[in-house]
Amino acid sequence: MTGEPVVSIRDASLSFGARTLWSGLNLDVGRGEFLAVLGPNGAGKSTLFAVLLGRQRLSSGTAHVAVHGIGYIPQQGVVDFPRTLRGVDLVSLGLDGHRWGLGLRGAVERKRRVAEAIEAVGAGPFARRPLHRLSGGEQQRLRVAQALVGEPELLLCDEPLLSLDHNNQRAVSELIERRRREEGTAVLFVTHEINPVLSYVDKMLYLVDGRFSIGSPDEVMTSATLSTLYRSDVDVVRIGGQIHVTGAHSSVCEDDPHHPQVQA
Repeated sequence: MTGEPVVSIRDASLSFGARTLWSGLNLDVGRGEFLAVLGPNGAGKSTLFAVLLGRQRLSSGTAHVAVHGIGYIPQQGVVDFPRTLRGVDLVSLGLDGHRWGLGLRGAVERKRRVAEAIEAVGAGPFARRPLHRLSGGEQQRLRVAQALVGEPELLLCDEPLLSLDHNNQRAVSELIERRRREEGTAVLFVTHEINPVLSYVDKMLYLVDGRFSIGSPDEVMTSATLSTLYRSDVDVVRIGGQIHVTGAHSSVCEDDPHHPQVQA
């Protein structure tokens, strides 16, 4: 990481009543850096994004974002689309914070930027169809286009792979990585599925019950580190370039608390 961090968090704590999501968090994310944020449901991953977006105040400490252009990909299902809203309309909303001036020049520039974003994510064939008629993968491509159309310096991705099949997971991950690689956009990526983006990740933040670990995937995704975080025996196994986590403690298991094995 070189120069001023895009995101700088210092001695940050966030509590709701007697429950502390995290405390004493110090984190820097540099320009062009890819940070994966992992942990069980309720650990505060999405709430961290709310802090960075100015929607949630910290209990103590500071969180500073050193850029004005932020792209945000929310979780699927968070927003109910009006039945008349088309894909191209959704992407256009990503430019609402930009001023192109009045008259034809502003309208032409806006149209060009929206068209380029739609083309970049391969959404041209379905961009003018109503969103409620599109598949989950098609909708997610358009969400990526909406986040990228403003040419952000920081991209916040909240479970962008959720409910997508393998092919769409790979396609969405590659779109985000290409933006990071070509434009130097910093990426914060919340996920339960680390393997689709493992090769892109520079650094990880793993949150569990108020505790956390920060480091490279090789430093964080170890049996010793996760056992400490979960306060239970956890085994991390690498098979064919993928990471698999096994443990008897139910809190390790995101989707099925009775299943003894998960993919972190």
